[in-house]
Amino acid sequence: MISCVVCIQCVYWCRLSVSTAPLNHKNHKTIYVKWRPVFWGIGIQFILGLLTLRTKAGFDAFNWLVIQVQTFLEYSDEGAKFVFGDKYIDHFFAFKVLPIVVFFSMVMSVLYHIGLMQWIIKKVGWVMEITMGTSPIESLVAAGNIFVGQTESPLLVRPYLASVTKSELHAIMTAGFSTIAGSVLGAYISFGISSSHLLTASVMSAPAALAISKLFWPERETSRVSLTGGTKMEKGDAKNLLEAASQGASASIALVANIAVNLIGFLALLAFFDAALSWLGNMFDYPQLSFKIICAYVFMPLSFMIGVDWEDSFLVGGLLGYKTFFNEFVAYTNLSKLITNRKNGGPMYLEGEKQYMSIRSETIATYALCGFANFGSLGLVIGGLTSMAPSRKSDIAGGAFRAMIAGTVACFMTACIAGTVRVCQYL
Repeated sequence: MISCVVCIQCVYWCRLSVSTAPLNHKNHKTIYVKWRPVFWGIGIQFILGLLTLRTKAGFDAFNWLVIQVQTFLEYSDEGAKFVFGDKYIDHFFAFKVLPIVVFFSMVMSVLYHIGLMQWIIKKVGWVMEITMGTSPIESLVAAGNIFVGQTESPLLVRPYLASVTKSELHAIMTAGFSTIAGSVLGAYISFGISSSHLLTASVMSAPAALAISKLFWPERETSRVSLTGGTKMEKGDAKNLLEAASQGASASIALVANIAVNLIGFLALLAFFDAALSWLGNMFDYPQLSFKIICAYVFMPLSFMIGVDWEDSFLVGGLLGYKTFFNEFVAYTNLSKLITNRKNGGPMYLEGEKQYMSIRSETIATYALCGFANFGSLGLVIGGLTSMAPSRKSDIAGGAFRAMIAGTVACFMTACIAGTVRVCQYL
């Protein structure tokens, strides 16, 4: 019930923020929120949660899909084994996780070449457009974010970015912050994170992102872009399937390198912070002081409000801090350790520190962390969108931080609904 209340509070708080925000209109007219995308977005999100998490038929169907995805991703092991040898698993992240990103990127490139991904994205975007009443541009990008990343999905509407309204631009950024890229989905699954929850979160957060975006930045202009005649999505310049596959694998080099160097840098920085804080804490007879503990205390009330059990709120608060100030990779890495500890059946407490949490709390944490809403991605979005639409640089920079907050709220609402509708006997 707490999760449901928080969902309502999020909507109410967003509405108040709009009502009290200063307006730049000459006559300071009141801006009215169009409630259709808000109610439809939250409604679609809740229905998707009910179908995939509460009904046995829906859960079984979705679970079957998840098993097929997991089986498919395991084929990357053959390539990793050939290149790195039979002991590739000894270096789990470098030789097991990152090859999945390469394989998935190759598959996505092939699907784009044959036009399947474009067809799926357009159909999903069409559903959101006719139900939520959002513009074709923002609906298309939100649908694209289910499958691709926050810098790739705007490419679907790149020719129109210079002409979109500020509200549409904000919705495009919010959708990117509230979801994860399909290319890294396999990596999180290999960590031991529930694949069914990751897939469900990606789908549920898309309509939620549009709903929250329209609360944070209501439409005050008339959309200048019309796609009534349809929009043609590029298939790339590959001449055949083999070239498309090769291009997809090559394109993943930058992504794999970016993931690896960011993890190395962030984890090293985290270790330095922990050492510095421990030294500082030792002066006050509290040597266990760390960045995780600070984040846990700061985000503990919030984690409890989204439905996490109070005894697990401290652990989840730390994960939310990692995700916000570093990235979701660092957060999911730590969540996977907690999941492993629970599965190994060790003691719940070791030297006064809790080693794992309940399955329900793990579920809510998985949904809450499933998004790119962090300070690192903030610069990525500003840089990426500015390169596509240089004339909108000031609008992009001015709305990016608000979009990041909106994306975070969308992820939390998805977590609230997951914690509310979840039924243990199915999961």
